[in-house]
Amino acid sequence: MAKSKSVFVCGECGYELPKWMGRCPGCGVWNSLVEEKVITGGNKQAVNRNNKKTKEKAIPITKVEKLETPRYDTRMRELNRVLGGGLVPGSLVLVGGDPGIGKSTLLLQSTHLLADGGMPVLYVSGEESMEQIRLRAERLESLSEKLLIAAETDLLSIESLIEETSPKLVVIDSIQTMFHPEITSAPGSVSQVRECTSQLMRLAKEKRVTIIIVGHVTKSGALAGPRMLEHMVDSVLYFEGERHHTYRVLRAVKNRFGSTNEIGVFEMKEAGLAEVGNPSELFLAGRPVGVPGTAVAASIEGTRPVLVELQALVTPTSNAIPKRMATGVDHHRVSMMLAVLEKRLGFSLHQQDVFLNVVGGVKLDEPAIDLAIALSLASSFRDRPIGVDYLFIGEIGLTGEVRGVSRIEQRVAEAWQMGFTNVIIPEKNMRGWNPPEGIERIGVKTLKEALEVALGG
Repeated sequence: MAKSKSVFVCGECGYELPKWMGRCPGCGVWNSLVEEKVITGGNKQAVNRNNKKTKEKAIPITKVEKLETPRYDTRMRELNRVLGGGLVPGSLVLVGGDPGIGKSTLLLQSTHLLADGGMPVLYVSGEESMEQIRLRAERLESLSEKLLIAAETDLLSIESLIEETSPKLVVIDSIQTMFHPEITSAPGSVSQVRECTSQLMRLAKEKRVTIIIVGHVTKSGALAGPRMLEHMVDSVLYFEGERHHTYRVLRAVKNRFGSTNEIGVFEMKEAGLAEVGNPSELFLAGRPVGVPGTAVAASIEGTRPVLVELQALVTPTSNAIPKRMATGVDHHRVSMMLAVLEKRLGFSLHQQDVFLNVVGGVKLDEPAIDLAIALSLASSFRDRPIGVDYLFIGEIGLTGEVRGVSRIEQRVAEAWQMGFTNVIIPEKNMRGWNPPEGIERIGVKTLKEALEVALGG
């Protein structure tokens, strides 16, 4: 006979507790534990019977057959780049992001391209009716005979659809709307999301079908977010960007079949998402000339360099505690640059409001942009513009030294292609390579030397 009991499950990491606590011991998030009913006995045994697998034997790794099936070309270069070359047969991919960011648009466009190339694709939506999907597909010009759609939330019914249609690619939009009928909790709960994802993972491995699941986080945070699923899937892609900006960044944070931290850049237009082949040109478009507080940095995102503009505004304040705001970069990093400027170079910034923004909505997290951050802050504070043909690369230490960075040749080559003629780089990166013709390298050891070059002291 089936019995029920209550457990408290963290909506962020899936940690289970027999009683409620204010803070999750697993991830440290406050007020993330929710009560769920767990069925033990009959129903649980039925689920286990459905999931029973044949016994496997251990064999030497040298005797394992190689995977000969090539990757599926999505026919979108930016998406292929993030995936590491295309979709791997039998893989489970999670696409996460905020509501309304464009996840469904991206997947509907990519599945149309694959179906248009002859691949059987099944698109299952638990949030929209089939008529709504048709309307959106017409707007995106993504109609194809090979693209099969279904409005279903029952996982067992979805398995039956996969058996009937034999697709090579299945899209589940979204995992928070799916439910297993033998799990008593509501759709979107931690146990439902975890069980449905586990079933889809087994289905992908057994039938060699590629499955993409969509995960999102609501504004209230009531539903389990995609972070709980990251350890269960093969690849995790995050679709980032501000809904009020036209640019979107698809970022790989986990990929068992390719490199991580790879990005793809898209632009949201009226007819859907358009690929951006040269992000540097996009992010530098409309850059002001002769205005204090702007500097350009070369950041490495995945396998390619991206040039971005940083804008700083340093202005006097009458408040006892000045404001410190940063968009697109870690505000702790900005605070460290301010401390170095004040301690090592004598800048009086304790009575100044400081605002820093990365143009285009992109997020940067590598230390090689430190020099551009510091120079943009110094330029705004002294009200002196930086030359339009200057680009800055380098990490800054707490003593004011400029430390070397990796892949300097790629960064400088991208700067040369975008028309920059002067590149300020760490002294340690001056040796062992030759720059493109027409670009001048300026090596600096300290932040003070970089200020003298860029601002004249």
